[in-house]
Amino acid sequence: MRNLSIIILALCTLSASAQLSPKKETKTTFDHKYRVSMPLIIVPQLFTKSWDDRTNTQHIELHFKYELDAKNIVGVKFASWRLFQPMGILWWDGLLDKVESGTEYYPGHVRETGLGVSYQRMLWKGLFTTAEVLPQYKTYLDLDNNKIDNGFKLYTSLHLGYHWAFGKKKQFFVEPQIHCQTWLIDTNTPSEFKELDNRWANYFLFEPNLYFGIKF
Repeated sequence: MRNLSIIILALCTLSASAQLSPKKETKTTFDHKYRVSMPLIIVPQLFTKSWDDRTNTQHIELHFKYELDAKNIVGVKFASWRLFQPMGILWWDGLLDKVESGTEYYPGHVRETGLGVSYQRMLWKGLFTTAEVLPQYKTYLDLDNNKIDNGFKLYTSLHLGYHWAFGKKKQFFVEPQIHCQTWLIDTNTPSEFKELDNRWANYFLFEPNLYFGIKF
């Protein structure tokens, strides 16, 4: 009888202890520290025109980022594009009309390639802002694709956008955004190109974009 009383007391103690122990919460977040992304603006050029078309920017861009914490994300950016007219022609200057008319076309192209850094700050839910700094090596080409000269540009941009993740583990995402950019440092521009650049700003405002990426 004494042994039975001891067993019952032990079981009651274990039961009470189990009830007092906090229950483990089910994990609902996913630990994705790394992400790669690219702007979807580069996709149409692959299907709508020839790669060597006069107005094909031959745009290639890739971002690799690391999440320091829930609010702060740092990254590196590789980008390369080819300009056929000055980048500083703004929307209200008739940008699209000038693309169609060709009145501001360079006597060739400018290939700009660089590797830079970025910092992304999450503000509220998916709303974010990003700052990017991209040093670029410039190559000036004539209409026959012969090299004219080289130069340097420091391209910087500020972005405001929204991060929307989807998929079973929220591993995919899109980021619609608006960005503004400037290039205060722009060196060694050939005279025939500089004449056109001087007509326009050394910044561009309110460029819409849509990025697609994967987290892992």
